[in-house]
Amino acid sequence: MAKYFTRQEFACQYTGNNEIQDKFIDKLDELREACGFSFIITSGYRDATHPVEAKKAKPGTGTHAQGIAADIKVNNGLQRFKIVEKAIALGFTGVGVARGFVHVDIRSPDDTTPFVMWTY
Repeated sequence: MAKYFTRQEFACQYTGNNEIQDKFIDKLDELREACGFSFIITSGYRDATHPVEAKKAKPGTGTHAQGIAADIKVNNGLQRFKIVEKAIALGFTGVGVARGFVHVDIRSPDDTTPFVMWTY
């Protein structure tokens, strides 16, 4: 059972479906503990029919649609930095950085790309 999150926080904003994986919530709980400040989840699970997923070449294959990703709202550079720093230290394998949020996921790494990071 998660210390900081409820499953409802991760429901698809478009359909209400929720296939977020427990292992991801547990990992996000570790990140929240390490950061020491609360998180607002702006996007968790996305159904294949969610507009963002539907635009993809293969809808439903993204990390949000796999239930292993979330976007965390950030209010300043220090929060952004701390989330990125701690996510890398805790073994998250995908980190995307935007002005207003940080995306974290636990995608399966491969031999050539054990970790990916990008900006929006």
